[in-house]
Amino acid sequence: MRQKNQSDNNFSWKKELLQWAAVLIAAAVLALFINNVLVVNAEIPSGSMENTIMPGDRVFGNRLSYKLGSPERFDIIIFRYPDDESQLFIKRIIGLPGETVEIHDGSIYIDGSAEPIDDVATKEPMEGSFGPYTVPEGCYFVMGDNRNNSKDSRYWEHTFVTEDEILGKAVFRYWPLGKMKFL
Repeated sequence: MRQKNQSDNNFSWKKELLQWAAVLIAAAVLALFINNVLVVNAEIPSGSMENTIMPGDRVFGNRLSYKLGSPERFDIIIFRYPDDESQLFIKRIIGLPGETVEIHDGSIYIDGSAEPIDDVATKEPMEGSFGPYTVPEGCYFVMGDNRNNSKDSRYWEHTFVTEDEILGKAVFRYWPLGKMKFL
């Protein structure tokens, strides 16, 4: 029977340490890949998207959603705020590239239509009149679902969200746990 000597103990200790280091490095690389290529994680800081998403909720966005297609009206997007790109915002797309958006007495009209858009359920009826806003190519006009309490395209210095500012489509609220749902 072979006796263990000190060098065998040192070797197995070093081997174990290297294996753990490799696992930790692989996990870190995988997490960076997921966070920078597949998923955007956002915490909702304000009530601008109530009642769809509440303050303190956490959502995942799909970074790949718009690689093969374009954003559509009513998509909820996570993007870099046009007036300060260090901040992430989340809003709903209302106006698409090339469209003219007008708001009269709380109803939204696209391209001079006689009928307002069939809008999503909002927290309360929107008040006021805004626009017209002509959305440039490669840009989007966005609004919060809490229309009377949302700092959105109607109020920004740089009115529109450009395609390159969009990080992903919000797809899943994962926090709080009891209110998880697909958006």
